[in-house]
Amino acid sequence: MNRAGFVRLALVAFELGIAAFVVRGTIRLLAPYGVAVALSAPLLFAAGAILAGLVVVATLDATGIRPLE
Repeated sequence: MNRAGFVRLALVAFELGIAAFVVRGTIRLLAPYGVAVALSAPLLFAAGAILAGLVVVATLDATGIRPLE
């Protein structure tokens, strides 16, 4: 993975997090809270998974095991 790809994935994770809160807020206007949380949870989970993967990649780069290109 190169540095541009790393930054691109970080931005995608940030956008997914924002989208999760927008979805939760707009669905909350039309449906109960539980439905809003259920519909926004996959977006927030995906953002968290991407960020967790990026933390692993950054740790491997910092320790020198697998440097970023």
